[in-house]
Amino acid sequence: MLRSMYSGVSGMKGFQTKLDVIGNNIANVNTIGFKSGRVMFKDIMSQTTSGVTPPNEGTQGGVNAKQIGLGVSVGSIDTIHLAGSAMTTNQPTDLRIDGDGFFTVIMTEDQEVPFLTRAGDFHVDANRNLVTSDGLYVTDIGGGIIQLGDDVTSFSIAQDGTIVQKMADGTTEPGAQLGVAKILNPEGLEKIGGNLYRVTLNATPEGEYEIFAANDAEEGTGAIISGQLEMSNVDLTSEFTEMIVAQRGFQANSRIITTSDEILQEVVNLKR
Repeated sequence: MLRSMYSGVSGMKGFQTKLDVIGNNIANVNTIGFKSGRVMFKDIMSQTTSGVTPPNEGTQGGVNAKQIGLGVSVGSIDTIHLAGSAMTTNQPTDLRIDGDGFFTVIMTEDQEVPFLTRAGDFHVDANRNLVTSDGLYVTDIGGGIIQLGDDVTSFSIAQDGTIVQKMADGTTEPGAQLGVAKILNPEGLEKIGGNLYRVTLNATPEGEYEIFAANDAEEGTGAIISGQLEMSNVDLTSEFTEMIVAQRGFQANSRIITTSDEILQEVVNLKR
């Protein structure tokens, strides 16, 4: 069989994966805190039909190897952790991290390693806990659940994550402080749905990380901006451009298969 046919098949599979990633990006263009993905390709090992001939000074020059490529494969599917644009909501519990870091959330009090998220659309439930839209608890700098006091009438959140509480007697007291996790390699995080990430061994050494205060210049954590949300960082212009490239690439590889089939048909017809 012709090598070009299998190269075309590998190209079609690769561009199909690229279209899958582009489709997911476009579907999440309005998802809070979503980070877009991209597909990187790499060539498959080439078949060497003739090796290298070294030069022999004064008698013969060097000859390069003759190699035939065998197709393409997906090298990586990267998550681009660039900041999305800010959307002002004026809702006190809507938070945006202006810089590096992730909010930490847990499903139960017994969960040892919190999940991470950039989506800051939080709420206060009936037990006065600060929770996500799915009911996960937002944790403080010590990893505990954030709960407002019974006599708190209103509150605001400072840039360092401190909850400033206004009490029933008119006084103001500092409450819990939201924690921000700093990850060495954000691209190593695993997406688990619901705008959440799980820490992996390639994200941080031994899968562990520390929770710092927000707006900490020494640790490099971003400031928490109350009343704003971080939108998706998907760029529709780039996505539609890449979609055209992927579509044409898919068509070109399918044409390779068609042409290879016609050549094989000619070979079969030689017997007639």
